[in-house]
Amino acid sequence: MFRFEDPLYLYLLLLIPVLAAIRFITYRNQKKRLRKFGDPRLLKELMPDVSHWRPGIKFWLLQAALALLVLMLARPQMGTKISHEKRTGIETIICVDISNSMLAEDVSPSRLDRAKMMVENLVDHFTDDKIGLIVFAGDAFIQLPITSDYVSAKMFLSNIDPSMMATQGTDVARAVDMATHSFTQEKGIGKAIIVITDGEDHEGGAVEAAEAAKNAGMSVYMLGIGSTQGAPIPIPGTGDYMTDNTGQTVMTALNEDMCKQIAAAGGGAYIHVENNSNAQDLLDQELDKLSKKETQTTIYSDYDEQFQAFGILALLLLVIEVCLLESKNPLMRRVSLFKKSEGSPQSRLILLAVVALASSLAPLTTTAQNDRQYVRQGNKQFRSGDFPNAEVSYRKALEANDRNAQALYNLGNALMAQGKDSAAVVEYEKAAKVESNEFRKSKAYHNMGVICQRHRMFGEAIEAYKQSLRLNPHDDETRYNLELCKRQQKQQPQNQQNQNEGNDKKDQQKQQQDKQKQQQDKQKQQEQQKQQEPKMSKENAEQLLNAAMQQEKQTQERMKKAQQQPQRRNVQKNW
Repeated sequence: MFRFEDPLYLYLLLLIPVLAAIRFITYRNQKKRLRKFGDPRLLKELMPDVSHWRPGIKFWLLQAALALLVLMLARPQMGTKISHEKRTGIETIICVDISNSMLAEDVSPSRLDRAKMMVENLVDHFTDDKIGLIVFAGDAFIQLPITSDYVSAKMFLSNIDPSMMATQGTDVARAVDMATHSFTQEKGIGKAIIVITDGEDHEGGAVEAAEAAKNAGMSVYMLGIGSTQGAPIPIPGTGDYMTDNTGQTVMTALNEDMCKQIAAAGGGAYIHVENNSNAQDLLDQELDKLSKKETQTTIYSDYDEQFQAFGILALLLLVIEVCLLESKNPLMRRVSLFKKSEGSPQSRLILLAVVALASSLAPLTTTAQNDRQYVRQGNKQFRSGDFPNAEVSYRKALEANDRNAQALYNLGNALMAQGKDSAAVVEYEKAAKVESNEFRKSKAYHNMGVICQRHRMFGEAIEAYKQSLRLNPHDDETRYNLELCKRQQKQQPQNQQNQNEGNDKKDQQKQQQDKQKQQQDKQKQQEQQKQQEPKMSKENAEQLLNAAMQQEKQTQERMKKAQQQPQRRNVQKNW
């Protein structure tokens, strides 16, 4: 399959007909000037050394060399080759805790950085295995679908940070459950779930999730990172430490007991990560115990560059054009050699030097333009709805050029399409800083406003919309969203106040009703006891039993409503 990587350069081929037209006009004017000297037949006999066809050949040789130079700039490529390789290995999903508690520095350089280093070393040891990456805190999402692309795995690993998660905390159960459903449907192959965390589980249910994974044929390995004595959580860029609602410094400690329980329930092992390589060796030994199976993997090779052939042809044509003179050499006319051309060959030598320079710089051009190639590939995947692979392509583009504003903006769109709003906002902010075009920069701020408005962060959304309108005052959609966001911001405290007042009134009414019912029930019981002390009928006993059951039911309903109140976990424990 043949293609041009940069087909825009092909528009330069329009220069060839333009130059041909200029030469035709010049040649016609030259013939007119010759007629002023005399009859063309006589002039031809007076100039026996002048050739009428060699100038045309020289011109078209230069034109052909120019066309080849343009084709070389367009980067012709040949490919692709699709090969099916058989690999024998296991499947591994790595779940990395990126809650704020992972910023503690009781493990050097920090818990999160140490976890990244360990995962990177683990990937280096893989050869024929498949790997996937999940990040979690109070929520969880797939950072990298299971794949054999270790380069992408390292690239995604380097980008994880606690700021990616809007919901803080540590929900191990959700991460294990998501990993359980992220493997391939291949049977008979060892499947490992590796959870790297400090064990501060704020949600619960992790043991049950590990048991479900074990029943599905997977093994859960817990890598506890941190110290059991505890350490403060630094706030990046401030030098201070995180505090709780009472103003006390938060001390986060490794919960080894919980990690051991999860590992035992998941049929795996617990490994304590310290400032050495012992944990890495133990994990490698545990993974070697898993059964390996031969699987078939489809490998798509890159397009091979073919500019070298075009450059060689262009050089060959220029050499022929320089050697081919317009007239015969009078001293060696019999051997058909040529004398020095009347025209100076400096222009041709310049063109020859340009071709040689382009040939030498073409490999550099190839590497420099890889980011645009990945962006185009990601755009195709995004339009087809393949958002995870589009994200991978955009990140590869940023790996080649981290200041590609288009790649940053498109990466934000891919993350937003997958529901990774926090990570999308980070990419939009980077795109806004790098982008020089005000129209595209306004789109980045517009999307940031949409995300903030969706999460009812109306103040931040309003500022983003205002910034977008400063850059593009004619965007009616942004103006509409801004007005809508302002109204929602005004209604928010009123609705909250009304809801609180309504809830308070309802609670008071329910309490009064409960008290009245209790008093009535007590009075009825006393009256019944007074009237029928020696003997209680079956009906009265049932009434008393029903009243007691009704009271218990009301108490349970109040407890359920209290549990259904808005969760304050993110405020009380933001780590």
